[in-house]
Amino acid sequence: MSIKKTIAIASAKGGVGKSSITSFLAKKLSRDFSVGILDADIYGPNQHIIFDVTSAKPQIIEEEHKKKFIPLNVDGIGLNSMGFILDNKKAAIWRGPMLSGAIKQLSELTKWGDLDYLLIDMPPGTGDAYLTVASEIKPDGAILVTTNCKLAVSDTLKSVEVFNKLNLPCMGFILSMADDSQGKFILSTDEVQKILGTKFLGSIPFCNEIKNFNFDSIDDSFFGIVDNITNA
Repeated sequence: MSIKKTIAIASAKGGVGKSSITSFLAKKLSRDFSVGILDADIYGPNQHIIFDVTSAKPQIIEEEHKKKFIPLNVDGIGLNSMGFILDNKKAAIWRGPMLSGAIKQLSELTKWGDLDYLLIDMPPGTGDAYLTVASEIKPDGAILVTTNCKLAVSDTLKSVEVFNKLNLPCMGFILSMADDSQGKFILSTDEVQKILGTKFLGSIPFCNEIKNFNFDSIDDSFFGIVDNITNA
């Protein structure tokens, strides 16, 4: 098994479109590269919902006396998520060690095969999940997702600080649901870049294509972002 590049898609702020952007990036990258998604959001996995495979299950095989997952192949993208394992109607009420153990096992026991890119859909926050992903999976870098709301940027800055402490490079940030209105809590792209201190990769407007997960109708927005990622 060979994974050329592993990238964490992260934000301390929830609800900024991180899972949606992970799925869209995977779809665009998969046109030219082999791609996998690890949904590491144990409390609120969404990738199986986005790709409309809520009733599917990954194949389980036994290898070296261990049960291992063959990731689900969805439109040429390898996908594994706790959403395939947990009951969709029940919450995972787990303490930190259980959370960390679940992420570690999901990563270690998945046979990804040879990938150009593995994207990790991170949970919000800056706690145990960050520490586990940084120490056990060891991504090559992280892409931050934020809106240009002052509150979201303030929370996302916490992700920057944590990644810096964990020596995990920030590849840049994506502005999701970009708002170009004026107001006390709406920041310009330059202001967001100055606060976060990392590269601006591109912005995604809030539109019906994003809302309805229409992968084929937002090429202009995502091709520039994908180019920034592949050329990094």
